[in-house]
Amino acid sequence: MKKSTLRRTLFATAAASGTAVLMMAGLAGASAHVSADPNKTAANSYALLTFGIPHGCDTFGTTKVAISLPEELTDAQPTVNPNWTVEKVTETLAEPKKLDDGTTITKRTSQIVYTAKAPLDPHLRDALVLSVKLPDAAGKTLYFPTLQTCEQGQTDWSEIPKEGQDAHELKAPAPSVTITPAEAPGDHHAASTVSTEQASAVTDDGSQARSWAGLIAGIAGLVLGGAAFFRSRSAKTAVAKVDAK
Repeated sequence: MKKSTLRRTLFATAAASGTAVLMMAGLAGASAHVSADPNKTAANSYALLTFGIPHGCDTFGTTKVAISLPEELTDAQPTVNPNWTVEKVTETLAEPKKLDDGTTITKRTSQIVYTAKAPLDPHLRDALVLSVKLPDAAGKTLYFPTLQTCEQGQTDWSEIPKEGQDAHELKAPAPSVTITPAEAPGDHHAASTVSTEQASAVTDDGSQARSWAGLIAGIAGLVLGGAAFFRSRSAKTAVAKVDAK
């Protein structure tokens, strides 16, 4: 085999390995903060917000997660998670508020509190899902300050970026959702079913573990493939030398 072909083979192997390493780093980074992943962001629509709960207190398990709702929301419907109990916390409004349907309310749901039936292992993640009605405010970002309490200590995910500041610069950013323009009548292509969203949220830990396993297996395959290539190359060289005698 020509040297140029050998160089291309080694370069491709190194590039694939480097890509796998970067993907693994991305998976680790993605699980570092409490985040809100919506299935829809269209203004004036109902959306499922999946809050990914990672480790938040080093080696101590998570015992409670309190999600505060922004003032733009008056209520949220929590999805049942078998690992947690859940309750709504309400507050009395400073003055009555008239809703789009014409009704008037004097109280609103200000917080959803999930309490773990057993501390969440710091090496595992879980997902908590809320159903909310997004306001008719395209372009606005809603923040959901979240207090994660652990067996020892707590992490307050409540930092909100200042104007012009990159949220990635924050140490403990609040989960957020940015509202997009309302869907045109009859446009349902962006909608996801409740069962699909909840299934993907509940099985998040398993899929992430499979992703890690797949990446590791891929890297191992690349290494073994490289080793086999060099063994084959060495064997062909030895045979060529014997035939030449």
